Amino acid sequence: MREVYFIKQNKEKWLGIEQVIQGKIKKNPDDLSSLYINLINDLSFAQTYYPKSNTTVYLNHLSSQIFQKIYKTKRVEENRLVYFFKTEVPLLVYQYRRYLMYAFLFFIFFTSIGVLSAVYDKDFANIILGESYVNETIENIKKGNAVGVYQSGSTWGSTIGIIFNNIGVGAKLYIYGITGGIGTLFALLSNSVMLGSFQYFFYDYGALKDSARGIWLHGVFEIFAMVVEAMCGLILGASILFPRTFSRFNSFKRGFQDSFKIFLSTVPFTICAGIIEGYVTRHALKMPLAMNLVIIFSSLAIIGFYYFVYPSIVHKQTNNQINDTVL
Repeated sequence: MREVYFIKQNKEKWLGIEQVIQGKIKKNPDDLSSLYINLINDLSFAQTYYPKSNTTVYLNHLSSQIFQKIYKTKRVEENRLVYFFKTEVPLLVYQYRRYLMYAFLFFIFFTSIGVLSAVYDKDFANIILGESYVNETIENIKKGNAVGVYQSGSTWGSTIGIIFNNIGVGAKLYIYGITGGIGTLFALLSNSVMLGSFQYFFYDYGALKDSARGIWLHGVFEIFAMVVEAMCGLILGASILFPRTFSRFNSFKRGFQDSFKIFLSTVPFTICAGIIEGYVTRHALKMPLAMNLVIIFSSLAIIGFYYFVYPSIVHKQTNNQINDTVL
């Protein structure tokens, strides 16, 4: 079958599904399941005969949207907060997983710029980090205390200040997405370049190992959450720039609702990062190295699993549940 005829044959049905997704047409769960199965059949056909076509991309997007619609109609028997973190967020992360990949690629690229800039310009760290901070840290390194800057102030006071600062940084990464994602990328660039120059600064003074033992105790949660927050900003920006078949307002509305939920999921990790930085990082060099490594890699395993592995597991489980219900 020619693609043009395939589109003409199913166009009205697909437009009707869009109306259902937008809430303009109400359907009961059984009808939604039937629509989903029908749409999956169309998607399978398109993937077989038009694998690189825009039609396939469109149907894939439409099927993910109707999938979300179906699952939201199911009765939530567990605690709403548990459901939010256990099911709703992972499904959204799976749906927008390519934006997480984009955010990490930009993060790696921008961080590399920071490293290379520090390599070829010895004054770059002073410009980015501030001369007073650099001088203080150099003195701490000479004293054998590379993480000395984290030992000032009270534990609870530092923790509260750090948490609010990090949430503010994350909010900017997200909200700046309203500029079409440009503001988000600029904020990510700024923070990533700072991180790259920061790490090279310690390397240049022979204190990279000691700094890593302290910085990455809290840095795993903090930096990973920052990238996810950038992902949210990119989703928001894309909803404005690429409305697809939706009106720009409806696209933005959907993009905001989905991205805000993912953004909220980063808050617990940001709070944990602040607590670790305020209470644990100051003792980094006094701790056994094994304990440093356990905290760092445990943190990486937890947040990496939640955003990279768990969404696929939830998606597969939910898909099986829906298919079992239909059958």
